[in-house]
Amino acid sequence: MTTSEGEQGGGGAGAEQTPGGGGAARPEERLEQAVRAAEQALIEFEIAVETFRVEVENFSRLHEQKLGPVYARLEELDAAILEARAARSDDPADRRLADEARARLMPIPGVEELMNGWMDGDGLFPEATAMLTDQPVRPPQRVRPSEEARKLYRDLARKAHPDLAQEDEERARREEFITRVNAAYARGNEAELRELAEEWAAGPELKRVPSAGEELYARLEWLSRRKELLTMVARELEESAIGSMLRLAPDDPDALLDEIAGQLRAQVTEREAELAALQA
Repeated sequence: MTTSEGEQGGGGAGAEQTPGGGGAARPEERLEQAVRAAEQALIEFEIAVETFRVEVENFSRLHEQKLGPVYARLEELDAAILEARAARSDDPADRRLADEARARLMPIPGVEELMNGWMDGDGLFPEATAMLTDQPVRPPQRVRPSEEARKLYRDLARKAHPDLAQEDEERARREEFITRVNAAYARGNEAELRELAEEWAAGPELKRVPSAGEELYARLEWLSRRKELLTMVARELEESAIGSMLRLAPDDPDALLDEIAGQLRAQVTEREAELAALQA
C-alpha cells in the first residue's frame, strides 16, 4: 500500500511527525517497496524458468534415448536404398548420392561416446536394435520439484542472491552457494536444499547498510536487465525443438513420444520393404 504524494510532501523531513501524530513516509519508501516487489517477482520468474529448463532437459534425454536408435536406423536404410539404386542404374549421379549418404554414416573417433552406447563402427548395438521393437525403454528420472523444494529454493534465492552482496568477496561466496542451490533444485533434492538452508543460516551474516536512493534505482535497473535476460532464455527454451514438443503435451509428454515412435517405426517398415524390393 503506497503513501500519497500529499502525505509525503506535507510532513517535511522524513523523521518529522504529522499533526495527527503519524510519521511521514521517508522519500525512499515507495522506491524501496518497488524494489522489494520487483525482487520477489524476479525470484518467482527465475523459479518458473528453471523449472521449465529442467523439464526440457529431461524430455530431451528421453527423446534421445527413445527415438535416437530409430532415427539412426532410418538414416542407415536411406543410405542402403541409395546404394541399391546406384547398383541397379549404374548412374554416376546415383552413385554420388549414395556415397554422400554413406559418408555421413561413416564412423568417427569417439563415436561410442557421441552416440551414448547406441552404435559403434560396425553399426547399432543389440540393445539399440531392441529399441526398434516394442520393447519398453527405461526413461531417465523425471525431475519435477515438489512444493517444498520450490519453497526452499525461493527462500534461499531471496537470502543468498549474489547481487545483495556489498563486497567482492561476499559476492563470490554467494555465487558459489547459489550454484549449488540451483543444482540441488534441478535434481529436486529437498534434503540437499534443507542442508543448504542450514548451512546458509549458520554462515557469516553481513550487516547491510540502508540503501540510498541512487542504489535503489541501480537495483531496479539491474532487476529490469535480469528480467530481460530471463525472458530471452525462456523464449529460447519455448522455441527450441524439444521445448515446442514438450509444450504440445505438457501433461503427458511420454504419450507424444510414443506417437512419434510409432510413426518412425512405420517409416522404418516402409524403407525396409523398399530396400528388399531393390535388392530382389
